[in-house]
Amino acid sequence: MLIKAILLGLVSLVAVVDSRLIGRQNIGRPLILSTLAGLVLGDMKQGIILGASLELMSMGFVAIGAAGPPNMQLGSVIATAFAILSGATTEEALSLAIPVAVAGEFLSELMRMVIAQFSHFADKAIDEGKFKKAIHVHLWWSFIFNCLVYFVPVFLAVYLGIDLVSNFVDAIPEVITKGLTVSGNLLSALGFAMLLSTMLSKKMFPYFMLGFLIVAYSGLDLVGVTLFAIILAYILDKVFYGKGANV
Repeated sequence: MLIKAILLGLVSLVAVVDSRLIGRQNIGRPLILSTLAGLVLGDMKQGIILGASLELMSMGFVAIGAAGPPNMQLGSVIATAFAILSGATTEEALSLAIPVAVAGEFLSELMRMVIAQFSHFADKAIDEGKFKKAIHVHLWWSFIFNCLVYFVPVFLAVYLGIDLVSNFVDAIPEVITKGLTVSGNLLSALGFAMLLSTMLSKKMFPYFMLGFLIVAYSGLDLVGVTLFAIILAYILDKVFYGKGANV
């Protein structure tokens, strides 16, 4: 379990690298993190299933002013580990993801308060003409502290035993659990609606309806529809729009 706890902690660091070191490349999204967590735990399929649901939920979270949304990166890794290691259902894992994500955002706020103090060390280094030290403070001190804030909770949650997480879930009153499940479904619907909003245009809507009708009446799964969509895109690009044109 020690190795798995370390590996899952490292999976959570993907979110830190994405947001703090290489810019927003979207590799720290719940879908990616849950998939990697599933890969580490030997159940990649379950990781993808949970990641897809958590991804839709996270799309419904919006940062307003200084109020940050729940930390779905931590929620995704811990919820996926909980589901796979304990054999919990997807609904139980999703009900855990939100409170963990809220707690994760609280840790993130504390982290930002600490990191804000690093600026004083950087200012002092600049006053002393130690510019390389100032660069290290801005670039590496905050990054390393971010890594600890992400790695430690995931590592402890898995290493100390998934029973600890299970007991935490069991201690939550049923009315709260059901409320979180309903709110999670609403957030998933909101996230899906936001995704569809990019497709509701005169140019894209016919393709959306075509895919919807194929799924509804042909019995094909999403993989089969995707393969047909690739062929259709190739035909439109090469035949109707000319070689090298963008559809």
